[in-house]
Amino acid sequence: MPYSSAHRQQVRQRIIDSARRLFNRHGFDGVSIDGIMAGAKLTHGSFYSYFGSKGELYTEVLACFLTDPHWKNTWEGVHIDMAAAALGPQIVRAYLSRQHFEDIENSCPMVALPSDVARSGKSVQVAFETAFKAMVKILEQGSTNAGHSPRVVAQAVAALCVGGMVIARAIADRELADELRRDCMAVALTLGGWNATTGAKPHTSGASRARAAHLPRKVRRAASRA
Repeated sequence: MPYSSAHRQQVRQRIIDSARRLFNRHGFDGVSIDGIMAGAKLTHGSFYSYFGSKGELYTEVLACFLTDPHWKNTWEGVHIDMAAAALGPQIVRAYLSRQHFEDIENSCPMVALPSDVARSGKSVQVAFETAFKAMVKILEQGSTNAGHSPRVVAQAVAALCVGGMVIARAIADRELADELRRDCMAVALTLGGWNATTGAKPHTSGASRARAAHLPRKVRRAASRA
């Protein structure tokens, strides 16, 4: 008896989720189809019932919380309310948050995979471009900077978010990486016309607040903004 379409979609999503975690952690070349299917608790042979190649799957993985409604758009202690009116500052704060910085496997793929994208074919580059354009569109709608057009501001803010996180991840000095994230966040919020009180911040869990209570006062103040 053939599987229902709902079952096939669930299995397909398990493969995508497994691939996203592994690609984010190891890159395209460091991940095998066997590894992806093992991570999804499926057999190797069933892969080709859903995807024609690892490259085709990679294109699917490049979707992110801005374009894929099935993507778990949370990092530990952070939730983005995609239905909120003031979405721009939420995106900036969440994107450059400590939680996103630390959650490698659940990263937005625009942060984790740009070097792989640059080496890949046009279809992968188009998928990356689609995710970036979606981010720009959201930020453009919320920009209140009167000195530049909303599109100019949105593209600059998106580049600060993605590029800032890429560089922060590449720095060995954690204190410097955290400082860089906070600096990018401050400039992005200012550029977008969002002061510290504009728009709801992403929701933060009680566990995250409890952990933060043990940090030095200066770090807690910075983390509250991050």
